[in-house]
Amino acid sequence: MGRLRARILIAGMVALATVGIAPAATAEAGIASRWSEPGPYAVTVEALDSTHTVYRPSRLEKHPVILWGNGTGAGPKVYDGLLRHLASHGFVVAAADTPNAGSGQEMLAGATTLIAENSRPGSPYQGKIDTAHIGATGHSQGGGGAIAAGADARVTTTIPIEPGPQGSAAALKGPSFFLGGQFDTIVVPGLLVVPRYRQADQVPAIYGELGGATHFTPVGDGGGFRGAITAWFRFWLSGDEGARAEFFGPSCGLCRDGAWSDVRRNAKALAVPGA
Repeated sequence: MGRLRARILIAGMVALATVGIAPAATAEAGIASRWSEPGPYAVTVEALDSTHTVYRPSRLEKHPVILWGNGTGAGPKVYDGLLRHLASHGFVVAAADTPNAGSGQEMLAGATTLIAENSRPGSPYQGKIDTAHIGATGHSQGGGGAIAAGADARVTTTIPIEPGPQGSAAALKGPSFFLGGQFDTIVVPGLLVVPRYRQADQVPAIYGELGGATHFTPVGDGGGFRGAITAWFRFWLSGDEGARAEFFGPSCGLCRDGAWSDVRRNAKALAVPGA
């Protein structure tokens, strides 16, 4: 991403976070109608360590992990609504406290900390982390960071949201859901997202382009992306069979949802059984 576009991105995110105005709304229908609603868990937000904020269920049971990376110049608070939403659906979200998460290492450090805490006597996380189910997601530069983090064997699924150029899609280890915005002029879907989806032919991969979405739609509560992100992680990380049909089989809810302007599934995704 060029310096001018990076400055535009920072300015846009800061403005949205400061005045509390959500990006342009997209249709809340289809896949969003179920998964966009808050989950059953009360949410606690706290420091995990000196470099990560954690969003988690207030009463810990045993939960999968989501690693989060921010867009350039942004921090977790810019995406507070989305991260709280994911925690309400039973995930422990480790958000890297950095505006430069593109290497993926900042995100993976959150996994390292949570895995260690899962084994540490006296830790509030002891025995509460499902270390076999760790996902990575992020927006813009953080989306590129999610791709980079997805090359780590600990990461079992990845959602790059309007991703930057970081990481190699060909190195992803688990199923991946690439998200683009129809009117994103910073990370143009056809030039910068679809080609990366195509490169991920070694794993089940889906490309979803949200109609009417700009580069700032994910800011705040995730906008029209929120429901699809939640459903994907509920299936791949939580084993929620109710989310399977949103993506797989001939009934594919995402494919039939008019809010999405383009949906593509690669050969491995088409081979995943439906509900």
